[in-house]
Amino acid sequence: MASNRSIAGWPKGSAGASYGGKMGSAPPLTIERTINLYPLTNYTFGTKEPLYEKDSSVPARFQRMRDDFEKIGMRRSVEGVLIVHEHSLPHVLLLQLGTTFFKLPGGELNPGEDEVEGLKRLLTETLGRQDGGPMEWVIEDTIGNWWRPNFEPPQYPYTPAHITKPKEHKRLFLVQLPEKALFAVPRNYKLVAAPLFELYDNSAGYGPIISSLPQTLSRFNFLYN
Repeated sequence: MASNRSIAGWPKGSAGASYGGKMGSAPPLTIERTINLYPLTNYTFGTKEPLYEKDSSVPARFQRMRDDFEKIGMRRSVEGVLIVHEHSLPHVLLLQLGTTFFKLPGGELNPGEDEVEGLKRLLTETLGRQDGGPMEWVIEDTIGNWWRPNFEPPQYPYTPAHITKPKEHKRLFLVQLPEKALFAVPRNYKLVAAPLFELYDNSAGYGPIISSLPQTLSRFNFLYN
């Protein structure tokens, strides 16, 4: 005779997972994710040759994206979120070009390039030492995914329902900085440390991706060394 017992869970009819490890194979729940932050004064900043964008204008950038899309498909890009602190207030390191343009260090991946290795390459190209000394980049965690649905500036933290072929996927990674380091900044950029309270809800000043970092980073527990 069939049992009339109902089986709880989602999807309907599935058994619920047990965090005790007896009924399911779910990984242990991480309640607290700790990241070490070190003072901005621990880091030394030099300069090196200018690093120019591949495109001379915004229209040229989207035309190259369109051309590349026809050849190799969706563009993949990665950016690193590097955090320091001043007086126990978290600051994100940003590259400033001119007076109003800010960006995270990173860029486009080569076709078939691994995301983490590609980010390390791009961080070294952007902030690596003048003498070519090794840089130990520790990539901690993925903290965001953004999609560009069209050959236009808007990007979203989701793929819009009517978009089947987004034109770019950008992944953000948290980078654990060492206790001390030497960075070399291209001469045409300034490296600025922006406090989270300055970024929060400030899309007009920093754009939607950077201004969303305070919410994105709130799941981490920062240790101020």
